[in-house]
Amino acid sequence: MKKYNILFLCGLVLLFFSCGDKNSGKNGSQGNFPDSLPSVLAENHSDLIYGSMRYEAAIRFAQHVLPHRPEDLIKYKQELRKTIIEKAGILIDHDLPLNMDETGSVQLKGYTVKNIIFQTRPGVYATANLYIPDGQGPFPGVINLLGHWRKGKIDSTGPQAVGHTLASSGYVCLTVDPWGSGERTTTHGDFEYHGANLGASLMNIGESLLGVQVSDNMRGIDLLCSLPQVDKERIGATGASGGGNQTMWLSAVDERVKASVPVVSVGSFESYIMRSNCICELLVDGLTFTEESGILVLANAPLLINHSEDDSPTFFPSEMLRTYSNAKKAFVAQGVANNISFRIFDLPHGYKKEDREAMLGWFNMHLKNEGAGEPVKEQAFTQLPEEKLMVFAVGQRDKNVVSTDQYCKKRGTELKERFMNSGTINAEKKKSDLRKILRTDTQPENVKVNELPSLSGWELLTIETSGKTIIPLLLSEPSGKESVYTVLCSSAGKDSIPFSLIDEYRKKGEGIVIVDLKGVGEQTSTESKQYDYNGRLHTLSRAELWLGRTIMGEWVRELGLVTRYLTSELKASKVNIDGTGEAGLAALFLAATDGKINNVTLRQAPASYVFDIRENVSFFSMGIHLPGFLLWGDVSLAAALTGKNVVFINPLTMSGGSLTEENIRALNDEYARVRQRTGMEGRTEFK
Repeated sequence: MKKYNILFLCGLVLLFFSCGDKNSGKNGSQGNFPDSLPSVLAENHSDLIYGSMRYEAAIRFAQHVLPHRPEDLIKYKQELRKTIIEKAGILIDHDLPLNMDETGSVQLKGYTVKNIIFQTRPGVYATANLYIPDGQGPFPGVINLLGHWRKGKIDSTGPQAVGHTLASSGYVCLTVDPWGSGERTTTHGDFEYHGANLGASLMNIGESLLGVQVSDNMRGIDLLCSLPQVDKERIGATGASGGGNQTMWLSAVDERVKASVPVVSVGSFESYIMRSNCICELLVDGLTFTEESGILVLANAPLLINHSEDDSPTFFPSEMLRTYSNAKKAFVAQGVANNISFRIFDLPHGYKKEDREAMLGWFNMHLKNEGAGEPVKEQAFTQLPEEKLMVFAVGQRDKNVVSTDQYCKKRGTELKERFMNSGTINAEKKKSDLRKILRTDTQPENVKVNELPSLSGWELLTIETSGKTIIPLLLSEPSGKESVYTVLCSSAGKDSIPFSLIDEYRKKGEGIVIVDLKGVGEQTSTESKQYDYNGRLHTLSRAELWLGRTIMGEWVRELGLVTRYLTSELKASKVNIDGTGEAGLAALFLAATDGKINNVTLRQAPASYVFDIRENVSFFSMGIHLPGFLLWGDVSLAAALTGKNVVFINPLTMSGGSLTEENIRALNDEYARVRQRTGMEGRTEFK
């Protein structure tokens, strides 16, 4: 390693004394280093993360080839459907009572609109509008699935029009408020966005926003099939944008859907990577086993409608056509080539009149045996005032209509209680299970360590990995007798680390390594940040999950590579990690799964993954979420599995809330009990 020369050291000493007290705060240094951290990578470098992940997604698309023989397709479809249900956490319970209740209705010319609720899972009810044509029927039934209209089923810019058009054309239409939208938001009448960190919180309890929506929609099919006015052999599904996405997933999982029309929603899974889409459109690990063409093949008769003026690259007609072309071959192989088709209209994003007329023609052919699937002119209709379609007056919602925050908190608490009341913990099995949750079963290797010109008293290094990533490091060698290193990291990047903390470790004579983890600091993906309007790491975290990884797991991998370098190349006798925010959790998870870490300090990190309150739900980034984590245990179990000393400084809740003295006492008891059950050494301290 390069050393300071005497002249340089003298210059730094003079600089220190000339600066006086101004260097004592966050942006100042109390030691021999300047008051800002140098950059490791060259300025204006390319977006390495964006490029590598887009390339990986392209490789996945190319390798997901559908079977060509009918007999192989049958097996493929059975296995794929089963995998989707498992990965999405879809609950199927056709025997659960629907308990439908009507709160009001409006009679229109030729049909009636009813305001209803019905049970979608035990103790959880959905709000919906039911459009029923006059007469006895039985009529075909269609479930109208909604995307990101925050007002849900009552919105007059799309959802209402589909219901009116279908009912006036002889279809029973059920329009359901999506999970977390419409009348199912945190506060009744406050039409919030259901995605981002709020919707992602479902993953921690082993579910997903995609999965709970599909579960709801399957119950919607149950409801349609239970009505005397509906012919249960003639069921369709349609929706636009996120609702079109739901249409695709529902049609893939529920074979009762005989025809489907997803609008402005079909593209390719490859196109999702590092681009804009919602957590409700995410299938965890999806690109590891299929592409969107595989999902379409599971449907009976899909008509894909896209718009040439759509502003989302994810839904560009060109992406839809790539997927359609691959799916079409499978329909041909099965002898049902006419069961898939597409339309492209010169329109912006939305569910427009042209779409509805194309939808009518497709449903008439497949559900009424009328026509050849060409568009059918829709009848004129009148939009209803939004309040007429509300199931409940604002603020008077039934307690059984459960919001996302209520569900996550209740379910998380149940899982935590079950874990705390379980018996002895098999530490080795729990470590193995945690690696699976983190997606760190396989570890990347250090391909090359590059030593760059030293700057401002720091050694500048990069670690190139077999995963085609570059980890930037700042390194200061130990001044003490022992070769002890502390790795400093923060979920907000290295520039957020206080200089007072760096000086604290330097005064101990310890070596210091400062690392920017994937997606933050010098590893920030500038391309993906343009889509991060729903929270930090929103784009990158979804992309990682599609590709079978997690942000937290990637940070664990990177910290593991840094630790391996320190112990193998620099012969460190001890390696400690001090992490802030979610980076502290990554350090803890590494220590829990890899015994090479000696001590872990977590600053402003959550002491539990149990959901607490809706407010400030985006305090932590999207990278914090881990599918199924609370089914495994909690942070207390990870701390116990380290077998080392763990220190929490200013521990927080999952929404960034401060903990009371009573909370701290309860945590001390929990962490001690869990460590005792694992039989591991060490202790956890809260400061």
